[in-house]
Amino acid sequence: MVDKSELLRVPVFADLPDDQIAWFLSQSQELNLKAGEIYSRQGDPADSMYVILEGRLEGRGELRGESIAFELEPGDVTGVLPFSRMKQFTVSQRAETDGRALRFPASLFPDLIQKMPELTKRLVGLMSDRIREVTRLEQQRDRLASLGKLSAGLAHELNNPASAAKRASSQLREVLKKIKSASLELGRRDLTPAQKAEIEKLEALFTQSDVVPPDALTMSDLEDQIDSLLRSHGQNDLWMLAAGLARQNIQPQVVESLFANLEGDTARAALVRIAASVEVASLLHEIESSTSRISDLVGAIKEYTHMDQAPVQNVDVVKSLETTLTILNHKLKQGVLVQRDYQRDPLLVNSFGSELNQVWTNIIDNAIDAMRGKGELRVRTYRDGDCAVVEIGDTGAGIPDEVQSHIFEPFFTTKGVGEGTGLGLDTVQRIVRKHRGNIQVSSKPGDTRFQVRLPLAGTRI
Repeated sequence: MVDKSELLRVPVFADLPDDQIAWFLSQSQELNLKAGEIYSRQGDPADSMYVILEGRLEGRGELRGESIAFELEPGDVTGVLPFSRMKQFTVSQRAETDGRALRFPASLFPDLIQKMPELTKRLVGLMSDRIREVTRLEQQRDRLASLGKLSAGLAHELNNPASAAKRASSQLREVLKKIKSASLELGRRDLTPAQKAEIEKLEALFTQSDVVPPDALTMSDLEDQIDSLLRSHGQNDLWMLAAGLARQNIQPQVVESLFANLEGDTARAALVRIAASVEVASLLHEIESSTSRISDLVGAIKEYTHMDQAPVQNVDVVKSLETTLTILNHKLKQGVLVQRDYQRDPLLVNSFGSELNQVWTNIIDNAIDAMRGKGELRVRTYRDGDCAVVEIGDTGAGIPDEVQSHIFEPFFTTKGVGEGTGLGLDTVQRIVRKHRGNIQVSSKPGDTRFQVRLPLAGTRI
């Protein structure tokens, strides 16, 4: 038999009148739980509220495809609560130790609401806390899932230039050996100052970094002409040099001048060294380009996360959008054409860290998915009074009319199980409101537009 004082020690029942406590006890069933015993199963009808009096229990189950687990101790209230829309238990609950609990039938909730209004108020507060906690966990999971996708994409984006730089560095080592060998060969020749100057002049000419490569057809013709010229001078094994010289738009007559001014073997050694120098210049350009790409990506990541920056600051909307587009380039480059229409004058808004980037990421990521990775993404910014307006549109299938009114609701999603949590646009709306702005959507097949309005920095609303 449960004593009144025992129930009063449960926080939600504390200080309630004795007559109300007595009524609750008269309508409840005392359960003696044995360790290992399951007293509610996932999927069973949600027909009871439980008050834990003694012992320790655990709950396990799945929520939106994710495993969850939690512990219950004396004083906890679990199961279905008044005003809850839960029809089935979402988890199974098992006693970890021997214990006792009170079972109150959900069918008596109307009477409970009438007879125990203060308890009802407390139980509704408890249910609100549960909802907030579940929402927080879902949002955390959503952020981690988004971070995982971004990280995978960025890893791929970083790997490409890193691999290119590594490959070029490896090739550079071999080419430097060729230069050393050719330089030793030239050193054994008795070259006049004029001949040395001619070789150095040609080497400088051939390795210019601002040379515009010819088109493919012209390059092929140049390669054939240089190869024929080398063969005419008995250099049948130097055909591999022709392609590198053609890429630098070297004309055959320039190569011919080497053989006109130098003895055959000397001209050969000079040409090998010059061609190797051309290859070195090309590899150095590739390394510079690759490392610059890595540096740009790292810079974009720092800008995206607002690393090393104040938590609240004035943010250039266009710069924020471009940073997000850089981060999402791994998805865009598969077949999405980005059309930009930016206002020339900077549009500054007061932003909390990287939260605006989170807004653009969710909207653009949804747009890419809606277009199935192929289509046109339109990004536009302009000023409207005291507001900065950002419009992001796509050429996807559109959002059905019956769905549009629900897209900002928590946990609403049109994606398959495991593909979305339904918190992306809910998060977008919360962040936009936090920034004292608003978001609207218009959609028809081939033209979906999200319009975000944010007060400009310094504006009072």
